[in-house]
Parts: sequence; structure tokens; C-alpha cells
Amino acid sequence: MSHVAALVCSDCDREFAPEKAADTCPADPVDPAHADCDGALDVRYDYDAIVDCFELTTPVADLWEFRPLLPVADGPVVSLGAGGTALLAAPTLSDRLGVTVRVKDETGNPTGSNKDRGTAVAVTRAKQAGHDVVCCASTGNAAASLAGYAARAGLDCRIFVPQSIPEAKAVQPRLYGAEVLTVDGAYEDAYERCRRVCADEGWYNLSAGLAPYAIEGKRTLGFELAMQAPSADWVAMPMGNGSSLAAAWKGLAEFERLDFADDTPRMLGVQATGATAIYDRFVGTDPPDSDANGTAADSIDVSGPHDAGRACRALEASEGDAIVVEDDAILRAQRLLGRTEGVFVEPASAAAVAGVERAKAAGVVDSDDTVVVVGTGSGLKDAEAATAALQEVDAPAADSE
Repeated sequence: MSHVAALVCSDCDREFAPEKAADTCPADPVDPAHADCDGALDVRYDYDAIVDCFELTTPVADLWEFRPLLPVADGPVVSLGAGGTALLAAPTLSDRLGVTVRVKDETGNPTGSNKDRGTAVAVTRAKQAGHDVVCCASTGNAAASLAGYAARAGLDCRIFVPQSIPEAKAVQPRLYGAEVLTVDGAYEDAYERCRRVCADEGWYNLSAGLAPYAIEGKRTLGFELAMQAPSADWVAMPMGNGSSLAAAWKGLAEFERLDFADDTPRMLGVQATGATAIYDRFVGTDPPDSDANGTAADSIDVSGPHDAGRACRALEASEGDAIVVEDDAILRAQRLLGRTEGVFVEPASAAAVAGVERAKAAGVVDSDDTVVVVGTGSGLKDAEAATAALQEVDAPAADSE
């Protein structure tokens, strides 16, 4: 059974019963304080009930081993085997960066990214609630994940993507049978189009910031980090919409609250210099002037992140920090991780490695610290970017006179 106690608005703190149908906080025209509220809803649990029925087991095979901590009803779940990913020692990378690094390798999830954790739970909820069509706006990874799990659940799927999406990320959801709708413009344009169409058609919108149950699945990453790396000082993650970092922190903090962990690490959120909205909000500075037109790390190329508030609260609660890195540093980090540890991640994931390097140089991360870098998505998602990065370093040198 589900141990959900309430849904709480992350903006105005109003509480709603778990059976509430809407996925965002409804505006209240009678109350001026809530007349325009459309805040994301956070799921709160009856932790006493969870403690009474949940027992930690290792190793974790998949995320459904955390079922008592997940907001799903009794009965069948939609599963492809997400979760239970490896935490890899990275001795050569550690030597290069001057700090102990371990890599949480999320590339082995069923559709190749950490998004599968949230999708497994969200699609299970959709199936249990009787929805026929699920949708989302995505820069690629969430699209593939939702399409794959929708196929597994026997649901129709519609995906709204920006025109800049890499071809591999557009092909994957189509292979799963989803209808991929390309929207002229950036991710924010795809997000708004998805939201309007879903409202008109009655489709179930699982876009970031509109799907309270997806973030609950994503927080299983935090559970696993608490179990696999209990002494880590930092967890470094890329930030696009901000939901993955916020979810990981929620899972880490809940394990400490439940006395399953003695302490929590600090979160290091990393953005590219061309998409710095969460960083700007967290540190309270104006955006950098350079490279202001997006980033080659397409998965974090989000100028209007819908979970920025959650991400900033997670950074603050963990006494963490945020940092920005240039695209050149991201691509160098992608090559470095591949050549030192044999892990092939997409540019957005490599941003976390570049962020650790920058944070170490800035004195944010100490040489005695242990840092877990989360590899959020497979490099096979954007092989074109990796090819371009390799051409820069592998091109034959010009003959000297």
C-alpha cells in the first residue's frame, strides 16, 4: 500500500489529500494569496508507517525494492529493471582531478538514463489511475524513457521536443512507438505546447514540474547513494530542469530521517555557461555575458527550468554549492572520463566531472573530500557531439616547414 500522507505545494505550503487529482497547486480565486498559484506539489509520507514495514536489503536489484517508500497502490507495477546501478571506483580519474571520485553509472538504466527511475513510478501511477495517453516535453532522455515505459504499460505516448534534439534521441522514442512532435523553438516552447495540448485533449502530462510522482521515483537514486557511498562528502550532478538533483537530495535526506543513514553529503549542482538559470537563482548574480545562447550539452539546455526552486532548496539544505562550466570543459571532461575509466556519458553528464574539476580549483571541494559524480545519461544518446569532440583532439597535426 502507498504511505503517502499529503501533497504539499512547494510555493505556498498548502496541503492536499493524497487522492487529489491535479498535479500542480490549484489557483484559488477567493483567496488573494493563492489566486495565481500553480506551484509544483511535493509528496509527503507517513514515515512511521514506512519504518514499520521496510527493511534495507543489499544489493539493490531495482528500484521496486523500495516499494514501501514509493507512492503507488498495491498491485502490478510497470518495470523494465531501472535502478540498482553500479557505483564505480575511479582511481585514474581521481588522480587526474586531485580528489577521490566515484562514479554512479546511471547509463545502464533500461533506456540509458536516470530518467527511468521517475518514469517507472509515474507510468505505474498513470496505469493505476486509468489514463490512456501519457505525454511530456523533453530534450531527449525523458522522451525516450516515457516512450519505453508507455510501450511496456500498453499506453499511447506523445512527446513534444525542441527542433535542436539530437537525432539519436528523436529516434529512440519513435522506436518505442511514441508519436514525436517537433516544436519550432527551444525546450520552453515544447513545454508550453505540451501543456496546452494536454489540457485540451485530457492527456496525462508528465513533464518536469507537472508530475509530482516522477520525482518520487527519481529519489531512489538518493536511497542508493546513501547505501553505496555513506561516507561521501559531495554528490555532483548536472542541472537542467533541476528535478534530478532535487530528487536525489530528497532521497538522501529521507534516509537520514528514517535512520537508515548517519549523515548526508553536500550537493554540487553543475550548469553550462550557456544555460545558467538555476545557478543564477542560487548565487543571486546576473547571468554570464559569454556563451549565452545555449549549450552543446542538450540535456541541460534549459533556460526556464521548472524545478529551479526545488533544486535551489536542495542545494541550500545540503549546504552545497552550484558552479558553471564552459562547453569546452564539458567535452574535455567527457573524453577524460571515457579514457580514464571506460565510462561513456553524454555531454550533460560530463558537466558534473567538469564541475568537480572547477570546484576543486576554486577551493569549494577539498583534496581530502570524496565526491560521487552521477553519470546521468549514456554517451550513445549523442554520439555526434562525442565525434565532434574527438575530431578536435585527434585531427592530424599540420606538417611543419
